[in-house]
Amino acid sequence: MKGINLLVGTVLGLFTQLSMAAEEVNVYSYRQTTLVQPMLDVFTDQTGIQVNMVYAKKGMLERLKHEGRNTPADLIFTVDIGRLSDIKVAGLTQAVESEALNQNIPQSQRDEEGHWYGLTARARILVAAKSRAKGEIDTYAGLASESMKGRVCTRSGKHPYMIGLTAAMIVHNGAENTEQWLRGFKDNLARKPQGNDRAQVKAIKEGECDVAVINNYYMYKMLTDPKQQAWADSVDVIFPDQAGNGTHMNISGMAMSRYAKNPDSAMKLMEFLASDVAQEMYSELNGEYPVKPDVALSEQLTMWGDFKRDDVSLTEVAVHRAEAIKMMDRVGFDD
Repeated sequence: MKGINLLVGTVLGLFTQLSMAAEEVNVYSYRQTTLVQPMLDVFTDQTGIQVNMVYAKKGMLERLKHEGRNTPADLIFTVDIGRLSDIKVAGLTQAVESEALNQNIPQSQRDEEGHWYGLTARARILVAAKSRAKGEIDTYAGLASESMKGRVCTRSGKHPYMIGLTAAMIVHNGAENTEQWLRGFKDNLARKPQGNDRAQVKAIKEGECDVAVINNYYMYKMLTDPKQQAWADSVDVIFPDQAGNGTHMNISGMAMSRYAKNPDSAMKLMEFLASDVAQEMYSELNGEYPVKPDVALSEQLTMWGDFKRDDVSLTEVAVHRAEAIKMMDRVGFDD
């Protein structure tokens, strides 16, 4: 009997060791590996927990729906309040409760029921040609002003970043006023909406337009890219609406999968990514603003200075996304 007990104890000990060695988190990420891997490497070094990441820019929602309870995903990383809202509405996330997350992430940048949490904030800024539009615009409303006729360029109005901004305008100004603004914005376009945010800065450099609306981190990336630095150097960075609601902020975010197989390890990763260490890395490496208040900013973000952020609840913004999409169709923004 003593020998059997010894054998059982040895086997249980081996299973425990194997379990510890196999501790891991499986992540489905809309974001490219290079943007998040440095933070994941530090997490693994600190905890010994292995992070396995699958990059899935397209079809993530459909994949999660198809896999159902058989999905290996413990965590989901994505960008934009729209995509975070969509995976919650689809019933693919679960609510989590964490004192650390609630302390580190402002209420306006997390789901009120705990289904998703912001990781980084990105400012929807204006850029204007230094040589042709200096000091001419400092508000989103200015995109629809007579002085901007034929001088504005942008990406598709159906892109989530544009839908997020329009939904925030609806929250602040109401649907009727926002649609009037959107019509004026469309009338001022120098060309049909096209390309990504970097392409708008290139268009300014090449003289196709004078003003564009983009996410701030694209400027950050272009300034460190020898092929694109001249584009970035040709424009001024403007944080709109400093005398009003403040600059629109969208987020990248994280959510725990409804069918997470490793919830404890997944929670540790979520809490790490909201810590000072990871938040500073996001700022330094990617040019995104920390969601955690009072975290040190990268040199470039510091150079751009402090600015007033729109603190509207992103949950409320998400509610108006469908209305913003219909509005884009009504005004024929992309036509």
